[in-house]
Amino acid sequence: MTKAPATVASYHRAHAGAVRAVLDVLRDEICSVLPEAENKVWHGHPVWFLDGNPVVGYSVLKSGPRLLFWSGQSFDEPGLTPEGSFKAAEARFVRPDDIKLRDLRRWLKKARDTQWDYKNIVKRRGLLERLK
Repeated sequence: MTKAPATVASYHRAHAGAVRAVLDVLRDEICSVLPEAENKVWHGHPVWFLDGNPVVGYSVLKSGPRLLFWSGQSFDEPGLTPEGSFKAAEARFVRPDDIKLRDLRRWLKKARDTQWDYKNIVKRRGLLERLK
């Protein structure tokens, strides 16, 4: 079993080529639009948090990089696909050119302004409450 990377930088170093280029664009844009967000590797993948609440992160799947917004289903945005049974939505990319920066920046602003309380989901026994 491979040990999970300890930092976002080490996560990026574990990938090469187009995958790493996509990850670099995503990281740079997330940090630019959400400079107040804390980032760390959480459950093996880079995730950004606002006030301890996860809002955006990414992972590398067999099909390529996946960008995930925890509250993304509430954004009402084309280009994001519902993911899972909670409020998450995702977008997938193969190459950096697949990323529409205008859309990504708009989604990131919505990640700040539209949040469900994932930080306390265990305490609330799986129930989500809207924060913003």
